[in-house]
Amino acid sequence: MATGDEIKLPLTSRDVHAERLAQFRELFPEASTEGKFDLKKLAQLLGDAATDAPERYGLSWAGKSEAIRAIQSVSPGTLLPVPGESVNFDTTENLIIEGDNLEVLKLLQGGYHGRVKMIYIDPPYNTGGEFIYPDNYKEGLADYLKFSGQVSGEGVRLTTNAETDGRYHSKWLTMMYPRLFLARNLLRDDGVIFVSIDDHEVHNLRAMMNEIFGEENFVATFVWKRRASSALAEKLVSVDHEYVVAYHKGSLGCFAGIGKGYESYSNPDNDPNGDWTLGDLTVGMTREQRPNQFYDLVDPKTGRRFSANPNRVWAFIPESMSAEIAEGRVMFPDDSESRPMLKRYRKNLKSEVNPVSTWIRGRSETPVPDEDGAISLQTGLNSEGTRSIQELFETTIFNYSKPPSLLRGLLQQVANDNDITLDFFAGSGTTAQAVLELNAQDGGDRKFILVQLPEPTDRKDFPTIADITKERVRRVIKKLETGRKEAQKAQKKEKEGSLFAPSAPFCGEPDLGFKVFKLSSSNFKVWDAASAPKDAAGLAEQLKLMAHNVVENRGDEALLYELILKSNLPLTSKITAGKISEQTFYDVAGGTLAICLERKLTPETLRGIMARKPKGVICLDIAFAGNDQLKTNTVLEMKSQGIEFHTA
Repeated sequence: MATGDEIKLPLTSRDVHAERLAQFRELFPEASTEGKFDLKKLAQLLGDAATDAPERYGLSWAGKSEAIRAIQSVSPGTLLPVPGESVNFDTTENLIIEGDNLEVLKLLQGGYHGRVKMIYIDPPYNTGGEFIYPDNYKEGLADYLKFSGQVSGEGVRLTTNAETDGRYHSKWLTMMYPRLFLARNLLRDDGVIFVSIDDHEVHNLRAMMNEIFGEENFVATFVWKRRASSALAEKLVSVDHEYVVAYHKGSLGCFAGIGKGYESYSNPDNDPNGDWTLGDLTVGMTREQRPNQFYDLVDPKTGRRFSANPNRVWAFIPESMSAEIAEGRVMFPDDSESRPMLKRYRKNLKSEVNPVSTWIRGRSETPVPDEDGAISLQTGLNSEGTRSIQELFETTIFNYSKPPSLLRGLLQQVANDNDITLDFFAGSGTTAQAVLELNAQDGGDRKFILVQLPEPTDRKDFPTIADITKERVRRVIKKLETGRKEAQKAQKKEKEGSLFAPSAPFCGEPDLGFKVFKLSSSNFKVWDAASAPKDAAGLAEQLKLMAHNVVENRGDEALLYELILKSNLPLTSKITAGKISEQTFYDVAGGTLAICLERKLTPETLRGIMARKPKGVICLDIAFAGNDQLKTNTVLEMKSQGIEFHTA
C-alpha cells in the first residue's frame, strides 16, 4: 500500500550532485559500497587514466572546496510571480528574475536544463572596488532573505574585493565557479556561452572555463574595442579593449558568419562565367617555401614583366598560371607600378558568408576582410551603452552598461528562431534590449531570461539595480510598440494609396513582455530537524503547525508556479484553468501536468482529472487530511492508469 511519504513532491531544487553521483555509480558499480565510493578501487578501475601525482597541471585556489560545496547543495527556495511588475504576464515567454543568481540557477536546473542556446554574462571584473556579492553567503537562501529584507535579522553585509585582500583572486574565483558550473547544465548541447571580462581576471577565467567546459570546447577570445584611446593612460599605455571569452557545450556546428557583400561584383566584359571581382593573385608564402611559384610574370599582349615578391609568391605554378591567362582570368594593369589581379567569380564562392574575426571593431571603421577573409563584428563603444540608457531614462542612471549592438552582434551569430538567451548578471538589462530589438529587426522570436540581484542604489525612484533592469526593459518595450504602430499606420497608408500590397508587410505578433519572479522561501513549510524543539510539548506544537504545510498569506498563483518549477517544467509553460464539480484545477503544458490546489478534494474531482489523462497530477497534501482511504485509493488508481501522482 502506498503511503503519503512515497508520493511527496521534492520541494527543493533539482539535485544535480545526486544525479551525477548516480551516473557515476552506474558507470563504476564495483567502486560503490554502502553508498560511498572506494577511491582505491576506483583508481584500480581507471588504471593508467588515474593519477595522484603531487605535481600536475590544474587550477587551484583558497576556497575551491567551498565553491564545489556550493554546487552540491540544493535550494529550498522558490520564485514568486509578480504580475504587477510584469508586462503582458499571461502571454509572454520572457523572464526577469530578481534574486541571488546562484540560488536562481539552482532553481532553474529542472525546467531549463539543456534548453538555453546562448548565455551572455558581464560579471564583476574584480577591479578592487566593485560590489561582488553579499558577504559570507554560507547559508544560501537564508542569508539572501536577510539581505533582501524578506526576513528580520541583522542583514548581510555588502563586500568589495580590495586588492590589499590576501584572497583577492580567490574570492572572485569562488564566486564565479559554481555559477558557471550550473550555467553549463542549462545550455543546449549546441549552446554557447560568452563572458565579458578585462585584463584583471581573463587568465583565471580561461583556466576556470577550461576545467568546467573542457579545453577542447574553447571557441575564441574576442577582443572588443570599448573606447577611444585615453590620454590619461598609465605608463602612456591606453587600455582601450576588453575581452569576450566564448565556449560551447560540445556540439556547436559553427557561427552564422557575416554575409558577403556583392557590390564589387559585376560583368563589364560579358564574361560567360558571370559576375566577377578582382582579387589578389599572390599567396602568403615565401620563395623558400614555394620556389616553383617564384618567377617573373609576363603580360602576353605587351611583354611587360612583373617580378615576384620573395615574401609573397604567385598563387599558381607557371603551367597553371598560363592556363589562367589563356582563359582570360588574369587582368594585367596598364602600368608596371601596379600588380596583376585575378578574376574571382561569384559563382565559385564556397560560402555566402565570411568567417567572424576575433577583433570586434567600432562601427566607424570600414569592415574589410583580413587575409583569411574574416570580417569583424561592427559594434558601438562603451559610449553607446551609456547613450542608449540615457535616451531611455533621459538622465544618467547606470554606468558601464554594454552597448546593445555588441549583444545583437553575438546573438546574430548563435541565436535564432525562438532560442532562449540567459544573462544571470543582468545589470541594467542590455541583453533584453538587444533580444527585443533584434527580434523587431529580423522578425525573430528569441526569448530572454534575466537574473539580477536587488543590489541597493542611492536612488529613491529605483531603490535597487533590479528595479532599473525592469524599468529599462519596460521602456524598450514601449518604444518598440510605438515604432510598430507607426510602421503599421505607414503600411496601411501605403496600401490604401496603391493597387498593390506594401512591399514589406508587417507580420507576426512579437513577444513584447516579461514575467517578473522574485526569489523567496518556499510556499510550503519544510520540517527542519536541526531546529525542532527537544521537549515533548514543544515538539507536539511544532507538529501541529506542520499539519497545514502551506505558508500563510501565499496565494494559489505562488503555489502553482512553485509546483511547476519543482516539477522540472519551464516557468513559461502554458496554464489553463478548468472546473470539475465547482473545484478548480490547472492544466499545465498541454496535459503534461494537472495541478489541483483545493484544500479538500472530492472523489468526483479526482476522477475528472484522471479522465483527462494527464501525464502527472499534483494535489496538496492537506486536501486528504482525515481521509487516508481516499489518498490510498487515488494513488492506486493513478498508478493503474499510468499517471504519476504527487502531493505537496
